[in-house]
Amino acid sequence: MLWKYILAWIPMVFIAILNGILREAGYGRCMTELAAHQVSCATGIGLFFLYTLFLSRHWPLANTRQAVIIGGIWLGLTVAFEFVFGLYVMDHSFRRLLEDYNVTEGRLWPVVLAAVAVLPYAVYRMRAPSASGGRR
Repeated sequence: MLWKYILAWIPMVFIAILNGILREAGYGRCMTELAAHQVSCATGIGLFFLYTLFLSRHWPLANTRQAVIIGGIWLGLTVAFEFVFGLYVMDHSFRRLLEDYNVTEGRLWPVVLAAVAVLPYAVYRMRAPSASGGRR
């Protein structure tokens, strides 16, 4: 199961790219960059939630431990991809990449990362049998 969920992270890259395209080609044209970033973070979390829910229907997680491990792996993969892609493909500076972590300036990327880490557990809890009816 773990390998399925690790490989299932790959489509999340394409979900994120689609979310960025929607921002740049759509609503991002009629609002500030910061507002578009914030909306994009919210829509990204929503799309990741729907995808995680979809995965859970096809590959139900066995327990809380598995959900937490998958969330941690997804978080690590996401941060690694962000920095490798940002530094070596987009040619952004390390400083530029860190700007999206500044929540005091309204940047919400850390919220997206937290969601990526928590979604497997949250969806598992939503779909798991009740405490009286099954083991979590």
